[in-house]
Amino acid sequence: MPSSALSRRRLAIAAAACSALLTVGLPVASAAPATDAQGYVDSTARCTKPNTVVVFGSTESSRVAICKTPGGQYQYRGVRVRDGAKAILAASPSGDGGFVADNDGVAYFVTAKSLSVTVDTRVIREEPMVDFHRPGAPEAPASSPAPTSTPPKPSGPPLPAEVGYGDR
Repeated sequence: MPSSALSRRRLAIAAAACSALLTVGLPVASAAPATDAQGYVDSTARCTKPNTVVVFGSTESSRVAICKTPGGQYQYRGVRVRDGAKAILAASPSGDGGFVADNDGVAYFVTAKSLSVTVDTRVIREEPMVDFHRPGAPEAPASSPAPTSTPPKPSGPPLPAEVGYGDR
């Protein structure tokens, strides 16, 4: 094979290898979960009628919805995406535009900024919101900070108390 043909072949092989490496290195875009006026479609993080959605959002690993009953009570509905673990708990406003739900000492704080999971005052996980909805509320200007609560900094992995909730 002449040296120019060999060079072109090597160049083609190198280009194909670089293209393959580039493709492998790129993150895979996944479709955003479907939503409607009740929360996430086909998800525990959804309010069923006659309840109404107050807020709903998702982090990289969780989806949550806060629902309001016709009697005025609030309900936290959360699901861990990787394994489908569910939590359906009574909730209450936290005073800063967010909500809190408690399950035997494990508290879930939901704000427009994050989902925080705490035991006593120790944050065991804080997940930034990547998608957040407050139906019926006017859109905030892009420069306005989201309401936040200020739990302590994370200090470890999830506890067994978080694992494997069933529908309640």
